[in-house]
Amino acid sequence: MHDSTDHVIASASRGDAAALASLLERYLPRLRAFVRLRMGAQLRARESASDITQSACREVLAHLDRYRHQGEANFRHWLFTTALRKISDRLDYYRAEKRDVNRQEALPDASRDQQLTALYADLLTPSADLEMRERIAHLEAAFDSLPEEYREVITLARIVGLPHDAIASAMNRSVAASRMLLSRALARLAIELDGH
Repeated sequence: MHDSTDHVIASASRGDAAALASLLERYLPRLRAFVRLRMGAQLRARESASDITQSACREVLAHLDRYRHQGEANFRHWLFTTALRKISDRLDYYRAEKRDVNRQEALPDASRDQQLTALYADLLTPSADLEMRERIAHLEAAFDSLPEEYREVITLARIVGLPHDAIASAMNRSVAASRMLLSRALARLAIELDGH
């Protein structure tokens, strides 16, 4: 699979639109999960994770000419950094408008919940559907309560899927320090999940 992915990335970087579409489709579930977790509760209440994900994909498509193929890890870094910048832009938008996102009432986003359970909808009873939504909210609340560096290392390792050397580089740490940080972050997440 790795060789296949590298080949698709190389083709996409040469302007092959079909290869890029295939590549984005491969990463879409991880990208959505990444965006949703990194948004935080305040932004999740105001924005759709799917909209931000779509905006990041559009930017990648529009600026493909800027990308130089250097392997799968580099592509993932570019894609997820683009998404993180979109999240930051939306947060800046709300802050610049002096909107108090803590006081705003969240609009119902039925599409968001439907996307998270769409694949399993036919298999779930109403009570199982509610339980799944509660578990997602529980996980997001626990994740949001973590310190920033814990959220970052967990998303880089478990959502983006970067190897430890790339995580260490992205976080300006040694490989041993990034491994230890991930271990602590996952332990803390487990504690938070038990506490919520």
